[in-house]
Amino acid sequence: MMQADDFGFGTQIRKSPYFDATVRWGAKGFSVYNHMYIPRDFGDPEQNFWNLVNDAILCDVAVERQVEITGPDAARFVQMLTPRDLSKMAVGQCKYILITNAEGGILNDPILLRLAENHFWISLADSDILLWAQGVAVHSGMDVTIGEPDVSPLQLQGPKSGLIMQELFGESIMELKYYWLRELELDGIPLLVSRTGWSSELGYEIYLRDSAHGDALWERIMAAGMPFGLKPGHTSSIRRIEGGMLSYHADADIKTNPYELGLDRLVNVDIEAEFIGKAALRHIKAQGPSRKQIGLIIDGAPLKGPNTTFWAINVAGVQVGKVTSAVYSPRLERNIALAMVAAEHANIGAEVEIVTSQGPVRAVMVERPFFDPNKKIAAA
Repeated sequence: MMQADDFGFGTQIRKSPYFDATVRWGAKGFSVYNHMYIPRDFGDPEQNFWNLVNDAILCDVAVERQVEITGPDAARFVQMLTPRDLSKMAVGQCKYILITNAEGGILNDPILLRLAENHFWISLADSDILLWAQGVAVHSGMDVTIGEPDVSPLQLQGPKSGLIMQELFGESIMELKYYWLRELELDGIPLLVSRTGWSSELGYEIYLRDSAHGDALWERIMAAGMPFGLKPGHTSSIRRIEGGMLSYHADADIKTNPYELGLDRLVNVDIEAEFIGKAALRHIKAQGPSRKQIGLIIDGAPLKGPNTTFWAINVAGVQVGKVTSAVYSPRLERNIALAMVAAEHANIGAEVEIVTSQGPVRAVMVERPFFDPNKKIAAA
């Protein structure tokens, strides 16, 4: 039996409130994300994928740290961090946003939650936005308080997740709309629940607001989910690449701008409000991006797992881009990938050469996402 203490990099890597529970339930390997352990292995990743798309999985995503912004100027300050127009964002609503720097580069692609008129959480991907936000606030002249609350999310994802949520919270939870939130309690445990998730499936995020209850919450959800086939799991690379969902540091980074990713809908350079990167993004929009993200179908035997390095994309022997995320989809029975290529080479249907760790193979550029392009499943 593996003990929790066997995963030891020292105290500078934080453990989530669910850490011991995930080890008990079979976590075999961890990665580090936002200076915290995240379970990345519960055995067979393909079985984890099928558990997700057929039934439901519970994932420890406490690594999605929250940046809490409160104070009289909170709404104005949050708008300064993102090029997405937040003027119509209601209390109780969630929005997928980009946080950009002065050059228009992406620092993070989090979910923003509005708990009250002047109370926001930024639910982070993997980068230090707490430090960025506190730094921006210093000379902003705005009255805001910025910190990291004791909040640790779980993701309950998959087609059976709604049934499990009804078991936990009653039928009224089904009234919760896609990208909206609700503050709740379960057995006296303080929670916030949102209809969001990093899976492209129907799903919920359950934000624990007191880490002392981590073990109890995990066990309570697993017990409620057992009759519905709930399994412990990890965020699925297969499903998120099928759905064209970004992984920060892989598919986007500080040198990537929103227009390269086709995320124009998350940028409004014409709003009155000032935001960081406005001038740069206006310029990029006028010029057009020099690179574009595309999908790829890659020939050859099924990939044994996701790529661990960026693979070169060549046309006539010249590198024109890189594969950022690649995996074998057992549902599509194809190797699929997200890639960034020079704009002049981003032509759907074009053939390219990919230099994988096993050598060069042929690939064809395709539209993304690869499955459920209108996100009907997640929004259902």
